[in-house]
Amino acid sequence: MPISASAKKSLRVSHRKRIVNDRRRKALKESVKEITKLVKAGKKDEAKKLLPKAYKAIDKANKRGVIQTNTASRKKSGLSKMTK
Repeated sequence: MPISASAKKSLRVSHRKRIVNDRRRKALKESVKEITKLVKAGKKDEAKKLLPKAYKAIDKANKRGVIQTNTASRKKSGLSKMTK
């Protein structure tokens, strides 16, 4: 457990950031899974309509440092290839 006041504050801040990052990561994974499920079901037109939503989630996760830039690019590229 933290002893000093600054360490206690750091613990509180990191806890809040973890919650936000987890929420962003979950949104990212859900959007990718949704597109993957539609592609496997053969509904590529519906999957293409969801691409902007997935791109937004990926870009936000990248901007906030939840995932790295190359990971974001790889995910976007993979989704694009999948829906073609």
